[in-house]
Amino acid sequence: MLDIEDLVVEHRSPGRPVVRAVAGASLSVRAGEVVGLVGESGCGKSTLARAVCGLNPVTHGSIAFEGQQVTPLGLRRRKLTGIQMVFQDPYASLNPRRRVGDQIADGLRTANDSRTDPADLLERVGLPRAFAGRHPHEFSGGQRQRIAIARALAARPRLLIGDEPISALDASAQAQVARLMRDLAVDSGAGLLFISHDLSVVRLIADRIAVMYLGKIVEIGDTAEVWADPKHPYTRALLGAIPKPDGMGVLPAELAGDVPDPANPPGGCRFNPRCPLVMEVCREREPDFGPVACWLHEPA
Repeated sequence: MLDIEDLVVEHRSPGRPVVRAVAGASLSVRAGEVVGLVGESGCGKSTLARAVCGLNPVTHGSIAFEGQQVTPLGLRRRKLTGIQMVFQDPYASLNPRRRVGDQIADGLRTANDSRTDPADLLERVGLPRAFAGRHPHEFSGGQRQRIAIARALAARPRLLIGDEPISALDASAQAQVARLMRDLAVDSGAGLLFISHDLSVVRLIADRIAVMYLGKIVEIGDTAEVWADPKHPYTRALLGAIPKPDGMGVLPAELAGDVPDPANPPGGCRFNPRCPLVMEVCREREPDFGPVACWLHEPA
C-alpha cells in the first residue's frame, strides 16, 4: 500500500546549513497492517509522516501510495485523497469556531458520502451522538483526539497516519486512544502508520516496529521479535529506558549523550558517538543495509 524508498527530506534556511531531517529512509505499510515508527524526539519521524501526506516536499527518493507517486500539496486539489493524518495536538488541528459535527461532515463530503451522519462516527470512537453540536473547547484532550480520529475516518482513508497522537494525552487515555486507532483502521482494512516515542504503547498495537535514529531506519521487524531480541544497540537502549513497574525500585537505564545536530551528523554510523559497542568501522563507514543497520549484524 505504502512504499517509501530512500527518502530524503531537507530543510533549508537562508544563512544556515542544510538540515537533512530524513536521510535515506525506506519503509512500507501493507493494507490492514499497523506499523509503529519509534525513536527519540528530533529523529525525523514527524517529517517523514508529513512527507507521506504531501505536507513536506521530498528532496530525493520516492513515496508511492497504491502505485501512485505522492506529490506535495499545492493550491489545487489533488486526486490522491486516500491518506489521512491524526496530529499530535487535537486542539490545534480542530477549528475552534466550528461545531465538531460540521468538521466531521467535511470528511464525509470528501468521500462523497451523503448518507452517514457525523454523529454515527462519534459513536464509533466512543462519544455520545449529542456531542456533534458542541465546539472543541468543550471537550477534554482525550475527547478531542477521538473527534480528530472520527474526522480522519470520515474521509474513508486507506492509510491512516498517527503523528504522536497520544503524547498530549494523560497516561490513562493514551492506551485507549492507541487501541482505538488500531481497531478502527484494521476493521476498515486500512493501513496504520503509528508514530510515537512510547514503545510500551506501540508494543500493544503494532504488527511491525521500525526504529528511527537521526533520519535513518536502523532496525525493523515483527514487534514480538524486536521486543524479545533487539539487535541494534539503539533499539536496546530504547527498550532499556522503559520503566518497569516491578516494585524493585530500579531506575531505567539512561542512554548517554544527546542526539547529534542533523545539520552536522557524525561520520560513519550515525549512532557511533553514543554506542557502547562502537568499533573502528563504525566511525569510518555508514551501514547501508537492513533490516538491522549495524556493523555487528552485517549480512553475510
